[in-house]
Amino acid sequence: MAPDKKPILQLDDSLKAGYLQDGYLVLPSFFSAAEIAPLCSETERLIEAARGKAESDAVHDLEAPHQPDGEPRVRRIKDPVQQFDVYREFSRNEKLLSVVRFLIGDNVRFHNSKINIKAAGIGAAVEWHQDWAFYPHTNDAVLEVGIALEDLCEDNGPLLVIPGSHLGPVYDHHVEGTFCGAIGASEVTDLVQKSVALTGPAGSVTIHHARTIHGSAMNRSDRSRPLLLIGYAAADAWPLMGVSDFDTFNDYLVCGDECLTPRLQEVPVRMPLPSATFQGSIYENQRTLSERAF
Repeated sequence: MAPDKKPILQLDDSLKAGYLQDGYLVLPSFFSAAEIAPLCSETERLIEAARGKAESDAVHDLEAPHQPDGEPRVRRIKDPVQQFDVYREFSRNEKLLSVVRFLIGDNVRFHNSKINIKAAGIGAAVEWHQDWAFYPHTNDAVLEVGIALEDLCEDNGPLLVIPGSHLGPVYDHHVEGTFCGAIGASEVTDLVQKSVALTGPAGSVTIHHARTIHGSAMNRSDRSRPLLLIGYAAADAWPLMGVSDFDTFNDYLVCGDECLTPRLQEVPVRMPLPSATFQGSIYENQRTLSERAF
């Protein structure tokens, strides 16, 4: 490191202890405006590319008010890291990966990505859930990183997390026996009183453990809230739903060495089966939930 440059974040025992205890971190202004500018530009381009579309597809998950001849209304950009170079390159950003390695070990695999847009005034809520319910692994060294492309404010639908919930049970995310990707509101009534909003200026980073209960309210502000979410797992954490393409699975290694001997940890697991009635995104999965919190 050049002598005139200081590390933006001190990776020390207290930081890791906080993550292990609470199941989340917020790193305010971790990236500069210049560092996230390519992500913001590409995201704006992709939102505009939804203009003229009549329905959701492999790239766009459209908000209910969207009309082909109107302003684009996009809930989510699907799989940005897998589909677009600028996000793929960013998923291997060394400054970001230094924090991921510090939390889950030197051998790291990319796991998933999306951009939840939360358009001003209409951005849909995401009901309480645990990522772990969607993709249980052989161990829980699995986390989700959020990169704020605009400010995360109390009123524009920031992530809400329940501290310490990653140390508890995996809740049922089913309705009448079918997976729906959400927890019924009454199941977590007492817990949500302890929820914390993850806020910060554009360029901030949020990190939450895959078992941490989280959700987000509707964006009722006049500011959008695009959040790039990138999931990572330790290389020795193997998905219990299986590996459909071994070559792609190996290509997703972003740090360290591949591992063919999964680490088995005694962690609570519920399988996301039978599959959700509505496919396409978490917003679609959660359509069958009647007992809503937001």
